[in-house]
Amino acid sequence: MKSLSDKLIIGGKEIKNRLCVPPMYIGPFSGEMQKATEKNIEHYEALAKGEFGLIIQEASCVTETGYLAPDQLGIWSDEQIPQLKKITEAVHAAGGTILVQIHHAGLVGAHEEVVSPSGYEYNGKTAKALTAEEIEEIIEAFVAAAKRAVKAGYDGIELHGCHSYLISQFLNCECNRREDKWGQPEAFALEIYHRIKKEVPSDFIVGIRLGAFEPTINEGIRLAKVFEEAGLDFLDISYGFRPTMKMEIPDNWKYSGAAYGAGEIKKAVKNIPVFAVDGICTPEQAKEILELTDVDMIDIGRSALVDYDWAKKALAGEEPGKCIHCPRCRWRDNKDLCAGRLLMKKNK
Repeated sequence: MKSLSDKLIIGGKEIKNRLCVPPMYIGPFSGEMQKATEKNIEHYEALAKGEFGLIIQEASCVTETGYLAPDQLGIWSDEQIPQLKKITEAVHAAGGTILVQIHHAGLVGAHEEVVSPSGYEYNGKTAKALTAEEIEEIIEAFVAAAKRAVKAGYDGIELHGCHSYLISQFLNCECNRREDKWGQPEAFALEIYHRIKKEVPSDFIVGIRLGAFEPTINEGIRLAKVFEEAGLDFLDISYGFRPTMKMEIPDNWKYSGAAYGAGEIKKAVKNIPVFAVDGICTPEQAKEILELTDVDMIDIGRSALVDYDWAKKALAGEEPGKCIHCPRCRWRDNKDLCAGRLLMKKNK
């Protein structure tokens, strides 16, 4: 039986336990030109000191026009490398392993003009269909971002292929209605992956965050098998292109749809680590999901924000702080007003 404290090999690198901090957008921390600041550095350093086996840095945009918000971290320019390198140095000094999630928002971006594989209306905007030349440019932007990640000292990257962003839009057959070679749902992501692998060291981890329902669980499983066969290093399972998702979950399943989907995908793949996420707040929940799904890694999201030492405490048999799901996240407004943090202090 798997344990949270078990080591895990991902892409040839040993991960010290099975607790991961998934990518979580912390926009207000970023600075001029969407560069990392001391707040970003301190944030990831604290998570590494909290003994998480793996940290995946929040979505970092590969182009200046593809961001999800104006304060999202960027990785589209060499000028952004020095500050990003300070993050990796701080995490490595604390004994941590860190990847960076590379990202393009596509039709859910913050710019006035947004793009997608095909013309698609979303939130009152009609996205411009990308030309073949523009697709090539974006692919090369992902490759360039991965090369910057190497220079900045990251242990690897995660392609952001879910949550309605651009790669997810290509993966989803109801959003991607192209009739050229890019109409094959996995073609865009696979091309990005193969080109990146030619440009990075052999031990550089390359995985993908993938929607379990894209739009159905059967298609999510098919895509997972495609990426396993292609040689990706891990599958971090979450939600896909939200407007079209068809989630069919058994009535007796008590955890999130994403965790259920991760378990179904884990049944279908044999040689690639699978991560589960969403609403996992306590060590008991993490252990039970590990047992129920047989996944390889548990993502601890907002509870890691509440308590940077979540992993250290959980592995020591102590009770860590946890997210209590405020209707509006107080941590994002002001982390000192986070209800979960205040409760943790009160219970000390």
